[in-house]
Parts: sequence; C-alpha cells; structure tokens
Amino acid sequence: MENKYSLIEDTFFEAFEGKYIRALITAEDYETLKQAVYDSTSTPGAVIGRIEGGVESFVKEDKTPDGRIGAIVQYWFGLDDLKKFELELSYRIRQDILVKPFTSVFNMTENPEGYIGMMKQVGHCGDGYEWEEISYGREMINVPIAVPDFKIESKLGYSNGIMGANFWYMCEKKETVLEAGKIAIEAINEVEGVIAPFGICSAASKVETNYPWIGPTTNHKYCPSLKNSLKNESNVPENVNYIPEIVINGVNIESIKKSMKIAIESILDIEGIVKISAGNFNGALGEFNIKLLDLF
Repeated sequence: MENKYSLIEDTFFEAFEGKYIRALITAEDYETLKQAVYDSTSTPGAVIGRIEGGVESFVKEDKTPDGRIGAIVQYWFGLDDLKKFELELSYRIRQDILVKPFTSVFNMTENPEGYIGMMKQVGHCGDGYEWEEISYGREMINVPIAVPDFKIESKLGYSNGIMGANFWYMCEKKETVLEAGKIAIEAINEVEGVIAPFGICSAASKVETNYPWIGPTTNHKYCPSLKNSLKNESNVPENVNYIPEIVINGVNIESIKKSMKIAIESILDIEGIVKISAGNFNGALGEFNIKLLDLF
C-alpha cells in the first residue's frame, strides 16, 4: 500500500437502506434548469422524516426525451411510508420545479420496484383542467399554468438504495476545507447513480442527544472548538482544526464503494489534510458497515 494511504484511519462507515426516485428535469436554458434542480434537491431532511436529494449529473439535449438540456436528480426517503414519500416529493416538485418556466420532469428510475403516481399531489395543481397525453413516447400529465405548460410523467418509479455512507477529511488549514471538498464532490459526480446530498457538510451528528425533539445533534467529541474544554473526551487529533464530512447516497452498494474510493483518492495528496476518517455509531445505525481500508 502506498504511503499516502496511511492517512486513512482503520475505521468504517455505516449506511442504511432507503427509497429513492431518480428523475430527469429538463428546461429551455441552463440558468432555469440549474435553479430548478438545486432548489428541488436542497435542504436534506431524511433524518427528520423528509426528502433528501441531490444532483447526479447534467445531460445534453441528445440524452433527453424532449431534446432539451436536462439534469438527473435523486430524491431519497428514509421511512417505509410511500404516502409520506409521495407528499414530501410533491412539495419539491410543486414549489421548486413546476413554478420555473418551461420545465418538465421524466422518470429515470431503472427497473423500479414500484411507482408513485403524480396526478393526486402534482397533476391536480391544474385544478381539474389538467389532462393526460402521450408525449415523447411517455404517458405525461399536462398541468396548465400561466406560462404554458408544466409537463410531468404520470408515474415516477422508486427503488431501494443505500443512504448515509460518509467520510471525513480532517484538515489543518481553513482553505483545505473548500479546496478538497470541491475536488471530492467533482469526483463523486463522475460516478453514475450516486449523489452527495449535503455537499461539503460541516456538521457531523450523533444519535444520542440531550434534545430529542431536534433529532440528531452535534457530535461534540469531533468539534475542534470544544477540544480544550473536553480535554481527554475529545477525539479531535492533533493539528486538526476542521472536520468536514461528505455523505453519499447511491442506487446500490457497488456505486457507493466506487464513488467513496475515487473521492478519497482525489484528495489524499492535498496539502493540509491530516487524516481521512468516517462517522459511525458502532454499527448501531446502519446494516451496511464498510471499512475504509477495504476500498483500496
């Protein structure tokens, strides 16, 4: 094993099953497309029973049903409740995509385990004037709106995938947080079927909490600002002043492992990185426990 891999701690990350929908959003121009995809996938909320999303990739006109530029996005839900998934997803579509001029949504989930219909929570935004039609060889709902018209495929497929995989890159310098994080996210985006829903995340959490109504709270043992006050209880290594986290969700465990490997490899040589580690809860959170060193 090369010397640079000595930065990787002998630890593991946890991941767990969740349901995802993989969709394609198209638009007339890049700025509108970018706003629609980033708005609809922002605010990761799986830990509080809501939607978690991310942009998988942008695609050119020759890769979309309607011949326009597009982006493949993923929407994730951590609870086994399809009705709640349907409702939470509808908020993202109605408030973040439908309202953007000339946007459309298509199903992109391959070999889905089932489908969620879009008429009840999205199509009926047409107030009864909506209609179904065959367009681009797909069953579409046309929702009449003031800038005509929003089109969405009548059913979006869902499947089970893997959520919550993560790694930490512990940094000495402030500049390294953004420099390395951007490089790692770009590497992840090269792998089909995965997203990084939090981007560069500055708030690693833990299961146990003094305030259960909030949900997960700060993982205090890994907060550099608490190192002196916690003394021996702190797990922040020497020369580490920042511990950003990158979370990865993927359609299967193979895509998770591949993206994790190339993301970590992409930043090992960056000056200012002291250690690569991962968040886990001693195996209590997720059914998938993967050792970082087994990736290489």
